[in-house]
Amino acid sequence: MLPLIHQVLFFIFALIAGGFGLWGFYRLYRRVARGAPASEDRAGNPVQRVLYALRVSLTQERTFRRRTTISVLHSFIFYGFVYYLLVNVVDGLEGYIPFHIYSKDSPLLAGYNFLADLLSMLVLVGVISLLIRRLFLPSKRDFRFTDKTLLHPLLRANYILRDSLIVSSFITFHVGSRVLGNAAKMTEEARKLGGYDSFQPFSSALGRLLFNGASEQAIEGWRIFGYWGALGSVLAFLAYFPFTKHIHIFMAPLNYALKRPVGSGVLPPMKGLEEAMEADEPRLGAEKLEDLEWPRLLDAYSCIQCNRCQDVCPANATGKALSPAALEINKRMELNVIAAHPSPFTLKPAPFEGGAATGHPLLEFAINEESVWACTTCGACMQVCPVQDEQMLDIIDIRRHQVMVAGEFPPQLQTAFRGMERASNPWGISRDKRLEWAEGLKVPTIDENPEPDVIYWVGCAASYDPGAQKVARSFVQLLDKAGVNYAVLGKKEACTGDSARRAGNEFLYQTLAQENVETLNQVAPKLIVATCPHCMNAIGNEYRQLGGDYRTIHHTEYLETLVAAGKLPLTQLAENVTYHDPCYLGRHNGVYDAPRSLITQMAGEVLELERSRENSFCCGAGGAQFWKEEEEGSERVSDNRFRELQARLDDAKAASDEFEQTGKVVAVGCPFCKAMMNSTPEKQKRDDIVVKDVAELMLESVQRADGTWQQAAPTGPVEGATPLEQPEVASAPNAQTPMDRTGD
Repeated sequence: MLPLIHQVLFFIFALIAGGFGLWGFYRLYRRVARGAPASEDRAGNPVQRVLYALRVSLTQERTFRRRTTISVLHSFIFYGFVYYLLVNVVDGLEGYIPFHIYSKDSPLLAGYNFLADLLSMLVLVGVISLLIRRLFLPSKRDFRFTDKTLLHPLLRANYILRDSLIVSSFITFHVGSRVLGNAAKMTEEARKLGGYDSFQPFSSALGRLLFNGASEQAIEGWRIFGYWGALGSVLAFLAYFPFTKHIHIFMAPLNYALKRPVGSGVLPPMKGLEEAMEADEPRLGAEKLEDLEWPRLLDAYSCIQCNRCQDVCPANATGKALSPAALEINKRMELNVIAAHPSPFTLKPAPFEGGAATGHPLLEFAINEESVWACTTCGACMQVCPVQDEQMLDIIDIRRHQVMVAGEFPPQLQTAFRGMERASNPWGISRDKRLEWAEGLKVPTIDENPEPDVIYWVGCAASYDPGAQKVARSFVQLLDKAGVNYAVLGKKEACTGDSARRAGNEFLYQTLAQENVETLNQVAPKLIVATCPHCMNAIGNEYRQLGGDYRTIHHTEYLETLVAAGKLPLTQLAENVTYHDPCYLGRHNGVYDAPRSLITQMAGEVLELERSRENSFCCGAGGAQFWKEEEEGSERVSDNRFRELQARLDDAKAASDEFEQTGKVVAVGCPFCKAMMNSTPEKQKRDDIVVKDVAELMLESVQRADGTWQQAAPTGPVEGATPLEQPEVASAPNAQTPMDRTGD
């Protein structure tokens, strides 16, 4: 127990410090609540949400997805602090209530003491190691940003470093004080019980080293110091805690519990859009902090500032200004600024917390316009984030404001918007030509076959892009060979609006989507199969927001079922095949195995890439990037990806020269991925690498199996002919327009 005077003083100190701490947390709540209402259910199934939050928090499964060594060190601190919730309570009671926790009394008490001792040392190891990493090791580059990235003034003034030093000092002092106090306690108990506690080896060793010959008064003094140092520092730190990045220890579990009820491929709905657009001052999307939905203000406080999202961002990896990490950190910095008072003892809310508007638009402090339009909406940032932040959705909301309110967006997008408005496709080609891709094939329309088992959603790419048309023709020939009862919508099909929505033109998206929903509701399809993951995602996931609920799958999934049913016999192909995971098929919708299963049956194995499955790297077309020039950077996103693809194929070729494989194939499952990989400057140097959709490979395999395969005419130079002069491939990134890429 503490002496009476210390009991009184500590109780008064706890009331004051605890009061300021609670006031700080209340103000933090007020700041988060200033965000716009959430457009999605964030509280349904509360029991499942709590269980999910507990599981993810306690297993640290999202943290361990990358940087294993660093994650282990982080887990030392996390588990130490979780256990310290109990340790601090027990230690606090020991100061006022006469009781002892002796390891010799029971295995339960021995276990408690051992964990407290072990985790105390692991916390110190973790925090000191991570501080050394941030300050001195080469991995400190993880916390750097490009010169083009917009950084908040506080961030430029090394606020994060200062904050890290303050918090690291607090953790070291807090846990170190407890260890010193416990070491004195071990010495005191050893004198009473005749020996040190073997279940507290670290504290006992420190006690022997420091206090073995000390007087009882000195030992008592160190025990009191340990009490005040450990528990007093926690109470004193509470007032600063809401302003530090380490608030994520509370906010991350809350973020897990309040996660979106849908996957990353579904954008938040915008209800009452027409009425909002007709208002005198329409508020659409996000211009200021308070326009963001409140869960995304919570994101700012959940952010661990680890920059993992920046590591996987394709725009950032290719030298562009976008940094999802900087976006979240900048939001936090601005929230700290607008919450600041001249005196920490000011007991009133800041103006923003009381309802006042912020003074600066997001584009002035959180993210610059160049970064907003560099996002490919691949979802890699959201997938890798340890605390489940939603960086991509912030960018979408900013785009919505820029397009529908400010009218400021890349001019190339206007061509795609106009095409979707006038011809129901971003190419702007007449809707009457939507079925010309099927010329020479007997492809039934819904009018000719009103009760099909399968509706094949062709999509705009397969309707108008020559490269994607080959995929559509291959797929329907496979359906015919398998005897599938299918139909297409033909001219009744309109663009799903995916590109419009991800470019921020929600009004255009809803116009197109509502037309398709009305058509599909009349058709009442049993199953929709799409060769485009963007179409599959929009129809199967996002149309539910507009009253369209359809079972929709990717063509590789459907083809896998046909092969499994024995309707499409396959034979071995003579190529090495690697596979590029499309973002909207894999990361956003979780389809990884179906295309791999088919490729394995045709090529023996899939040459897996280092960045594959949920860690796949974007082709650069998503987020409406296909319809505009890439922002300035060190290279094109597609070039970065293609170099990885060609390196894998080259390595496999070198290792398998004695086998019969003669070709190199990049297999894809998305028409936009195919167009990007075929058109990227790096590909122009490699005529020996062919980019094909899985359906194209399958048609060749099936035709080889049934003896109907006919080798296509060679497309390379004819022997003896004078070679044509080849145009020089542009070395600068972003050199080709979408029409150049598709060949239209």
